[in-house]
Amino acid sequence: MSVYWTITRNTFRELIRQPIYLVLMVSSSVFMLFLASLYYAGAEEDASMVHSGVLATLFLCGLLTSVVGASSSIGQEVDSGTALVVLSKPVGRMSFILAKFTGLAGALAVQCSVGGLSALLATRMAFDVYGKPDYPAIIIMASSILLAFVIGLVINFFARKPFVELTVYAQLGCIAIGFLIINCLSKDWKPHTFGMDIDFRMLNAILLILMALWLIAGIATACSTRLGLIPTLVICLCLFLCGLVSDHFLGSHAEAGSWSARIAYSLIPNWQLFWMADALALKASIPIHYLMYAFLYTSGSLGISLGLAIALFEDRELK
Repeated sequence: MSVYWTITRNTFRELIRQPIYLVLMVSSSVFMLFLASLYYAGAEEDASMVHSGVLATLFLCGLLTSVVGASSSIGQEVDSGTALVVLSKPVGRMSFILAKFTGLAGALAVQCSVGGLSALLATRMAFDVYGKPDYPAIIIMASSILLAFVIGLVINFFARKPFVELTVYAQLGCIAIGFLIINCLSKDWKPHTFGMDIDFRMLNAILLILMALWLIAGIATACSTRLGLIPTLVICLCLFLCGLVSDHFLGSHAEAGSWSARIAYSLIPNWQLFWMADALALKASIPIHYLMYAFLYTSGSLGISLGLAIALFEDRELK
């Protein structure tokens, strides 16, 4: 078990040390805040545009992270021979794959935490289109993001620590602190009740996006045992697009009794299950029992994808 967690920890650290990870994390947060700062985005009838925009940004950045992370942690290690060195120690191939996935899932959770704070803050910034912009949120969040880079640079210069990894941790801490400070202030820089303008229904929607990203990561892990970055990305995108329309094209046929439609409908992930922007636009809440159902669905689908990944990797010849 200690070897398993060692591989998990190393995989996690390798992923958050990649510059693309930091770029995707920061750029997604900046884009969410930019989207919420636009005047049209704050109109009451257009608040759903902010919900859809920030959730879509969170998912797409996570999808790219999943594919790049799985390809680098499995595919590149197999091609370079690193995987063979690791497997020469007392660790099985199943443990190797599961540990790689666990490290990737942890990296996605960190990325989703930073993006989730920005998404929650976007719901506050998107309400007053006819008033002035939310200057406290804009100024404090911009300062938090820049401060995290300064912290990373200073520690890297004096302590010779990895800049990207340090900056990732600094971004998480600075944005979290900035989020807390902003929610203690009104849009006029006056103290007010914490979180009064935040739509906390978004929190459950963010959790559902994280579950969807874990499912994508499982699929990317299975693909990366045999394929490179581009084929893995193409397969994940195709499954994503097919899953978006599976209700329309396969749902009715499956209910009508078509066995082929039922099999296809069961195997293709239903991404609509994780998309709650429409519910948020209708002012509906996301109940806990729905989250539990989504978690069970994700667990079952992950069992299939990771089982396939283990089966594919067991027969893979390593050089």
